[in-house]
Amino acid sequence: MGFLSSIFTWWNGATWGTSLYTRRFGGKMGEDQWGNVYFESKKPDRMGVTRRWVIYKGSNDASRVPPEWHSWLHGQAADVPDKALPPARPWQQEPVPNLTGTHQAYRPPGALEAGGLRPASTGDYEAWSPDQA
Repeated sequence: MGFLSSIFTWWNGATWGTSLYTRRFGGKMGEDQWGNVYFESKKPDRMGVTRRWVIYKGSNDASRVPPEWHSWLHGQAADVPDKALPPARPWQQEPVPNLTGTHQAYRPPGALEAGGLRPASTGDYEAWSPDQA
């Protein structure tokens, strides 16, 4: 990416202005398993609230924020997930980003992308007609 794209394209990562704002007013709080970096403002605003934000590694997609960091970003957890949350349970699965629009997206049986073959009709369906009242 060139210099101009880092100024104007917000969908490919942090813009130049966001990077400057982060360096000046933010402090790094942590990083998740996907490489996203989380920040918190150094000083609270006039209402006493500290601002929290994320700089994504790669494209900006909110579904790439794990649940524990999502709760921290929205102020549901006072401390970062490493300190505030208990360790993960053995039955918990890793979060998965939104796969819509990719080749890994779920396609039900009968979908055109999955081959378009639907199961045969069972004969128990009777179409509605306005003459049948």
